[in-house]
Amino acid sequence: MSPLRRLGHTTINAIWRLGFITRFLLAILRYSGQSLLRFNLTIREIYFAGVMSVIIVVVSGLFVGMVLGLQGYNTLSRFGSADALGALVALSLLRELGPVLAALLFSSRAGSAMTAEIGLMKATEQLDAMSVMAVNPIARVVAPRFWAGVISMPILAAMFNVMGIFGGYLIGVVMIGLDSGTFWSQMQNNVDLHYDVVNGLIKSLCFGIAVTLIAVFEGYDATPTAAGVSAATTRTVVTSALVILAVDFVLTAFMF
Repeated sequence: MSPLRRLGHTTINAIWRLGFITRFLLAILRYSGQSLLRFNLTIREIYFAGVMSVIIVVVSGLFVGMVLGLQGYNTLSRFGSADALGALVALSLLRELGPVLAALLFSSRAGSAMTAEIGLMKATEQLDAMSVMAVNPIARVVAPRFWAGVISMPILAAMFNVMGIFGGYLIGVVMIGLDSGTFWSQMQNNVDLHYDVVNGLIKSLCFGIAVTLIAVFEGYDATPTAAGVSAATTRTVVTSALVILAVDFVLTAFMF
C-alpha cells in the first residue's frame, strides 16, 4: 500500500497547491489597488525585475538572431531561397523564440530573485511583522512584484525580438552579403502586425503572468529555513520553464 499511499498524497498535495495558488492570485488582484496607489513601489520592482534583466535579454537576443541567420541561410540557400532570410528570422522570433526565450531568461534571473527575496523575508519573520503592524504583506510585498513582472515581460520580449532581428541582419546582410532592401522587404511582406506581432506580445504577457505568479507564490509559501528558500527558488525555475512551454503549446494551437 505504500506506493498507492504516496500517489494519493502527491495527488492531493498537487490539487491543494493548485487551489491555494488560485486563491493567492485572487488575493493579489483584490489588494492590487492598494499597491497601485503607491505606484513608486511598483516602479522600484519594475527596475529590479525589468531594467536589471535588460542586459541578459538583449545580449541573448542578439546571439539567437545571429544563430538563426547562419542556420537559416544554410538551409534556405539549398533551395535557392536565401532572399527570404529576413522573413524567416522575423517570424521565428516574433511567433515563438522571442516570447519563449525571453520568458525563460526572465524566470531564471528575476523570478528566482523574487522567490528568494520573499522567502528570506518570510524566514526572517518580516512578513509576520508587517501583519502585526496592520500592513498587508500581499499588498505591500507581493502585488508590486507581481505587476512589475507582468509589465516588464512584454517589453523584454519586444527588446529580445528587436535585437534578434538585428543579429539576423548582421549575419545576412553585413557578413554574408545579402541585399539589404531584399532582407527588409521580405520581412515587411511576410510579417503581419496582428497575426505575428500582437499574438507574440499576448504570449509574452501570458508568460509574464504565469512566471511572476509562480515566483511570488513559491516565495510566499516557502518553508522559513535556508533549505526551504533554496528549494523554493529551484521550484520556481523548474516549474516556470515547464509552464512556459505548456502555455506556449496551448496558445500556439489557438493562435496559429
